[in-house]
Amino acid sequence: MAGWRSKKMLPEPIFVTMLVIDAFDKLNISYWIGGSLASALYGTTRSTLDTDLVADLALEHVDPLVELLESEFYIDAGMMADAIRSHRSFNLIHLKTMFKIDVFVLQPRPFDQEQLLRRSLKIMSTEPERQAYVCTPEDIILTKLEWYRMGGEVSDRQWRDIIGVLKTQSGHLDMNYLLRWAEELKINDLLQRALDQAA
Repeated sequence: MAGWRSKKMLPEPIFVTMLVIDAFDKLNISYWIGGSLASALYGTTRSTLDTDLVADLALEHVDPLVELLESEFYIDAGMMADAIRSHRSFNLIHLKTMFKIDVFVLQPRPFDQEQLLRRSLKIMSTEPERQAYVCTPEDIILTKLEWYRMGGEVSDRQWRDIIGVLKTQSGHLDMNYLLRWAEELKINDLLQRALDQAA
C-alpha cells in the first residue's frame, strides 16, 4: 500500500476514493462506487467534485473508521452515527485536496440490497493497478433516474450521465432488469424517455 501512496500516480478522485475504500476493506465493510464516478466508468467521462460510495455500515464501525481516516480526512463521528441510524448520508473531506466523499448508508429496501449482490470488481487504474467494487451499469442508470426525479427533473448533468451510459453500453444491458426495477421504482416513464433519446 505504501508504494502506491508515495507515487501518487492515481488521478485525484481515484486516489482519495481508494483511501476510504482501503479503510472499508480493513473493517470488512461492504460497499460500492456509484454516482458520477460510476457513470463515467460506463459512459461519458466528465470531471467530478466528489465520489459517491454506498456502504453497509453499522454503529460499531464508527470509532474504527474515525481512527483509520482522521489523519487524512475531516470526519465527524456524530454525523456518521446519525446517518447510520437514519440510513442517510454523511461526507468525508480529504484535508490536502478538499475532495469530498459522500457516503450513503445502505438502505434495507430490496433495490439497494440487490445492487449490493450485483456489484462487481472493476480496475480503477493500471499504474499501479487498483480495483474497487462498482455498481452495474443498469443500477447506475436506475439510481440516477431516481435522483433525477427526486431533484425535480431539472438536472442536465444527471440526464447527460444517464444518456451517456445508455449509449455506451447499448447492446450490453439487461433490459429485463432495467424494466422490472423501473416499474418498481415508478420511473418507467423516465427510463423510456431516456431510451428513446439514447437511440
